[in-house]
Amino acid sequence: MATPICVTCGTSFPDRPAPPPRCPICDEERQYVPASGQSWTTPDALAASHANAWRQAEPGLFEIETHPRFGIGQRAFLLRTPHGNVLWDCVALLDPATVELVRALGGLAGIAISHPHYYTTMPDWAAAFDAPVYLHARDRDWVMRPDDRVVFWEEDERTILPGLDLLRLGGHFPGGTVLHWQDAAEGRGALLAGDIVQPGADRKSVSFLWSYPNWLPLSGATVARIAARLEGRAFARLYGAFGLHIAEDASAVVSRSAARYRALLEQDQP
Repeated sequence: MATPICVTCGTSFPDRPAPPPRCPICDEERQYVPASGQSWTTPDALAASHANAWRQAEPGLFEIETHPRFGIGQRAFLLRTPHGNVLWDCVALLDPATVELVRALGGLAGIAISHPHYYTTMPDWAAAFDAPVYLHARDRDWVMRPDDRVVFWEEDERTILPGLDLLRLGGHFPGGTVLHWQDAAEGRGALLAGDIVQPGADRKSVSFLWSYPNWLPLSGATVARIAARLEGRAFARLYGAFGLHIAEDASAVVSRSAARYRALLEQDQP
């Protein structure tokens, strides 16, 4: 089977005669196998039934999302900077139209991914644009398709281009990473966070979970450590997963939300 792709999470696997018996990403408490069971598709079949939609989130930042919804509803971001473009997170669909659009915008100087639920077809993106893929080494075991272009970094912080810093926060996954973009929001900064730090539906708060589909929390101490790692970072906006974002005062929202989260864990609710 040519590059099996898990329909539930979007993770791709090496070519093989038949689909894998299971998807380790789904068969784990931070994800799930649906009641209908494990199912698979291929890049060609996915491209025949889906397309990527583009939206400009702000100057220099494009959102890429697959329609109809695929996998867990991942969205990727293309950041344009004077030093090159970076793809933040990854969607499974890489069709000819997407390749053409990315090349027209200047290609990719690098790809950086928040955590394993967004690894999807990253080797195909890396090959198409001859770009390195930056993954934190703490999540190395979740790479289903090893590739020579993957760069495993081990520090708590790494600059990939001027003004673009990867920060390991952990939590949702040990290598859980966010991207601090210093020049975003008219110079006030933005945090691209996947669901390592996830905006709430009210867009006035964020939360921090071990498992989102299964509603398993992180500890208060872990959330305090995440908030402390972000102290001193200037970011007015926060772009999370699944179309949610914080438009203003995002750093203060994260600080308040972390304190509220810890208070709720410590309270005995009636």
